[in-house]
Amino acid sequence: MRTLRIALCQINPIVGDIDGNLKKILSFTDKAVNSGAQIVVFPELALTGYTPEDLLFYPAFINKTEESLNEIVKNVKDFIVIAGLPIKRNDLYNAAAIMSNGKLIDIYHKMYLPNYSVFDEMRYFKPGQRVPVYEYEGVVFAVNICEDIFHPSLSTFIQASTGAELVINISASPFYSEKYERKLRMLTTRAYDMGAYVVYLNMVGGQDEIVLDGRSLVVSPSGEIIKIAKAFEEDLVFVELDIEAVTRVRMREPKIRWEPEFLEDIEVVKIPSCKTEKKQKNYALTASEIQKISSVLLTEEEEIFKALVTGLKDYVNKNGFQKVCLGLSGGIDSAFVALIAKEALGKDRVTGVFMPSLYTSNESREDVYELVKNLGVELIEISIDETFTEYIKTLSKIFAGLPEDITEENIQSRIRANILMALSNKFGWLVITTGNKSEMAVGYSTLYGDMAGGYAVIKDVYKTTVYKVAKWVSNGIIPERVFTKPPSAELKPGQTDQDSLPPYDILDKILKLHIEKCMGEREIIEYGFDEDTVKRVLNMVKKAEFKRRQSPPGIKISPVSLGKDWRFPITNRFNY
Repeated sequence: MRTLRIALCQINPIVGDIDGNLKKILSFTDKAVNSGAQIVVFPELALTGYTPEDLLFYPAFINKTEESLNEIVKNVKDFIVIAGLPIKRNDLYNAAAIMSNGKLIDIYHKMYLPNYSVFDEMRYFKPGQRVPVYEYEGVVFAVNICEDIFHPSLSTFIQASTGAELVINISASPFYSEKYERKLRMLTTRAYDMGAYVVYLNMVGGQDEIVLDGRSLVVSPSGEIIKIAKAFEEDLVFVELDIEAVTRVRMREPKIRWEPEFLEDIEVVKIPSCKTEKKQKNYALTASEIQKISSVLLTEEEEIFKALVTGLKDYVNKNGFQKVCLGLSGGIDSAFVALIAKEALGKDRVTGVFMPSLYTSNESREDVYELVKNLGVELIEISIDETFTEYIKTLSKIFAGLPEDITEENIQSRIRANILMALSNKFGWLVITTGNKSEMAVGYSTLYGDMAGGYAVIKDVYKTTVYKVAKWVSNGIIPERVFTKPPSAELKPGQTDQDSLPPYDILDKILKLHIEKCMGEREIIEYGFDEDTVKRVLNMVKKAEFKRRQSPPGIKISPVSLGKDWRFPITNRFNY
């Protein structure tokens, strides 16, 4: 029986920490080989982290990566290691290095370079032209990178038609809600259509605004999922593949047949046999375990919460912050962000700051104190009344005879931002903001006020989704009244968000159609929404672009976030 034992190293590298990433790769390799792995696989751009962006323009960065690759090669003995990295060969490529027996056997170049959403690979890389396969101890396998298997093209199928019984795809595929189920459908269809094993290895961890969710997997030639790695965590997964299963599937139901002209330029790279003695442990799942896999798929609420926790945790830790602070108002947004922060960092690394004014209700005060008690985090209370009075006094002559309006409201928000930033400067804390996607979209936020901070945790979470996920995770931690009272900024007497905005269930539906479906005014109205409401919302979205350009980075959890996904001109007279 032909078998192959593979180790999937689902790691969380740090962008630019090439030495640290190298140590992690060598450490995972040792663990994998000690458990009998014949092929050890690492994700796309594992050596540099994903994505290095304009670091790729610097020769010193590329040279350092190449030096580290040589270190890996020297440590690869009687086994195979496959790892992703940028590599310069006449031009710069997003590449996979295939190493064995102390030699660099081959370098595969990624063919399909994504240039949409958060991706900008055509800015940096040249697309590959070769479609090689590899023969090792009687097994033919293929290697490709992320989009190469996602793209509905011939390249992966040509590899299979050349005889590849196994396709190893290394990826750095960013998360957004409900993407994983579509990915599963695609990968299981690819495996079934090719009659080949698919080993899909995804990176894990947070990097600026993106989160990589891991959940690497192995699919059988008949399209069954036989292994899934952890979600949003590093993992080392072993699988022992019965390669004869490919032969049996293809003989019974041959699917891969190409005319000879398609195969003329296919290169078969032979890898010398290794002398590793196979350890007699079977890492394959039983039939009953396979059936359980569907039950471990995460719900929408759990996916989003884990993504937010991972994004914040890695942003704080990878950038060297010891603590975070945030303003607590008694509302749902700040309560939810505080809960995320405690889950990501632990209670000792989170400080809530309550900054009441004469407009702050007793209910809000009670809810803040109950929340911090339930979370176990530190609370600082600093009233803004005296400072606000001084501001009004200072401006009284200039504002004489003019009624109070949004100006006075924004002053309060900016005073609070100054207090938070003062604490940040004095103690080295990271200020995390609490504004949601609904507010960010329509500009219901104060520039240099509640928008001020280093990281916007729920920047890509609609208000209705905030309620939904917070309710799912709260388990009594967030006071029940926070979920039921009308949302309010409490910047003037009796204020609620709906004084200025449509109800959030209506607003969010309009925003999703506009932001994620690219629908304009007439199209959205056809969905049954009030014409005046649609016009007002779309006008607010357009006018708020200058604010969004100045907002801190935030965690992407939707198909179209208001960050790298959203690139609209500030000066813009087009009416949708």
